[in-house]
Amino acid sequence: MNERGLRRLIGQVKAGRMSRRSFLRRMAAVGLTAPLANQLLAYSGVAMAQSRPAYKPTKRGGGGVLKVLWWQAPTLLNPHFATGTKDQDGSRLFYEPLAGWDAEGNLRPILAESIPGREDGTLAADGKSVTWKLKKNVKWHDGQPFTADDVIFNWQYARDPATAAVTSGVYADITVEKVDQHTVTVKFKQPTPFWADAYVGALGMIIPKHLFGDYIGGKSREAPTNLKPVGTGPYKFKDFKPGDMVTGVINTDYHVPNRPHFDAIEMKGGGDAVSAARAVLQTGEFDFGWNMQVEDEILTRLEKGGKGRIIISRGGAIEHIQVNFTDPWTEVDGERSSIKTKHPTLSDPAVRQALALLIDKDSVEKHIYGRTGAATANFVHNPERFASKTTTYEFNIDKANAILDKAGWARGADGIRAKDGKKLKFVFQTSINQPRQKTQAIIKQACQKAGIDVELKSVTASVFFSSDVANPDTYQKFYADLQMYNTSLASSARA
Repeated sequence: MNERGLRRLIGQVKAGRMSRRSFLRRMAAVGLTAPLANQLLAYSGVAMAQSRPAYKPTKRGGGGVLKVLWWQAPTLLNPHFATGTKDQDGSRLFYEPLAGWDAEGNLRPILAESIPGREDGTLAADGKSVTWKLKKNVKWHDGQPFTADDVIFNWQYARDPATAAVTSGVYADITVEKVDQHTVTVKFKQPTPFWADAYVGALGMIIPKHLFGDYIGGKSREAPTNLKPVGTGPYKFKDFKPGDMVTGVINTDYHVPNRPHFDAIEMKGGGDAVSAARAVLQTGEFDFGWNMQVEDEILTRLEKGGKGRIIISRGGAIEHIQVNFTDPWTEVDGERSSIKTKHPTLSDPAVRQALALLIDKDSVEKHIYGRTGAATANFVHNPERFASKTTTYEFNIDKANAILDKAGWARGADGIRAKDGKKLKFVFQTSINQPRQKTQAIIKQACQKAGIDVELKSVTASVFFSSDVANPDTYQKFYADLQMYNTSLASSARA
């Protein structure tokens, strides 16, 4: 689609001849996500839909204690250091962003008074700035006021390389200026269609300046509040045992009327997915279990005659395999998997094409995930209207062999293919979880039939998703050739 065609479609939306939903569907067909398509409309003067939850509570509290179970336990409660879903979700009990995304790709204000737009001038026509108006009378859990100074501090905190924040990429190339106590302007170096990145979603949670101000840069890991959060969210911190339990009590001064419903929350972590499923479905010890990545056969058995039930909700998360384009086995300037290196075999497109043909997605769905996971060729696969109808996948060992033969990867006496002295031998890592180990085994078996040797590596989930910079076995380090985990497009979470 060229610029002229895009402007024509936007004009139809402005004139009311095309619905927003139809426009989003057209944009998805050419590879644009719903959030980006919505922001293109916003830049063109079409007001962004202000998403509001359908739930209409009539009073705050009264729901008792909510007991939730994450089989990956949180290890810290600073959102700027949260590398996995467990730490992001644990932090989100207490901290909030300016806005978040709903299931349809619309922005929903949280600490912001409203969503920026062209109609009120808060979204610049040149795409180089956006102004956020903050909610007034919002207080931190210790009673201090939430202001623009806190918003600016989070930018300063995250962009400082010495802080070593996982959110640094969101804030590094922007400038944030204070307009008044409840207004900030984010400026971009160039026109930026996707402006709702900083301060939005899981990577946009805001921490208080008055408690973290002395711990910016090299002292960031020393802040006591890393483990004892003071946020603006629906629950106030009560206790945290890293690797075990997070507890919070109701914030009676919460800025959203009649919320939250529950008087307290207990987020238990640890164990494994099967034990977590049993604690919800069979014994009823917990009210909710996160990410039941358990074979469907086991879930069905636990559900029968138990106290809970499985709720299937198709989200945007996807179990996927990453290919390392760098060399994890060569050290450059004291760093493995350095961007200064190139992978000796996976840099060959023929090898990657063959690997794609050796993943039996249908068998993984049928024999492992069942109703809990649908095989797809799309990375952006949900909501359904955003999923491409033209992409396909194929499992074909013969075709993979033919591609490798043509590319000059010949089998040796040991049956393993090699070229120019480099063998197709890969280390394939993921976290310890029964469906993942079974998926690894299926892929390894297919690879063997194509002359590719795969060594399987399984890492304890709390280690694999750890934010410990000294840990060599995290997915961030990627000291392997291939790795598999689940990622969520909406929140950049990992599980």
